[in-house]
Amino acid sequence: MKTLALIDYGSGNIRSASRALAEAAKLAELDLKIEITSDPDLIKKSDCIFLPGVGHFADCKNELLSRSGIVEVLTETVLKGSTPFMGICVGMQLLATTGLEDGETKGLDFIPGVVDKIKPDNPKLPIPHMGWNEITITDHELLKGLGETPHLYFTHSYVFTPKVDTHIAASSDYGGNFTAAIVKDNIFGTQFHPEKSQKIGQKLLSNFLKWKP
Repeated sequence: MKTLALIDYGSGNIRSASRALAEAAKLAELDLKIEITSDPDLIKKSDCIFLPGVGHFADCKNELLSRSGIVEVLTETVLKGSTPFMGICVGMQLLATTGLEDGETKGLDFIPGVVDKIKPDNPKLPIPHMGWNEITITDHELLKGLGETPHLYFTHSYVFTPKVDTHIAASSDYGGNFTAAIVKDNIFGTQFHPEKSQKIGQKLLSNFLKWKP
């Protein structure tokens, strides 16, 4: 049986993420045990790690720090180790060096870059950016089988711009190009919500569960 640590740090979408991951395991024909946890020992022993996220960058970072040992075990197993990791929405943004939402907050700095407010070329476009949007994908294995013009569900006001372009796995357009997914070695993250993106989101999550970086 494969074990996934779904990190519980007070993020609002953890239940929907858990349900989506369970369905993705069925699609991938995997025997998966999902541990909803803030226990560093359980996280360390897991085969893969998933970090959800909804809300304010600084609040989420502080909540993560308030769970004793989580940042340290993520650094050990993900950044310095090889455990497959996926973050979504703010869970992806927290991987950045810095977040600029209501001031400056240090991120985990797993993937160098900055999280800043989305700035559409057309000032009439509403913020937050909400709804279904097409993404342009690279040939990364986690993005296989999503179709020629995959549409995923977004809801966000801030975007992660990596320092290095090769860390961009997918992009999208909302009055200008922005990063829709990031990747570095065993680390993957999405600005969109695969757990809300129906069959395409399920396929992406199933690809993650089978990933061997």
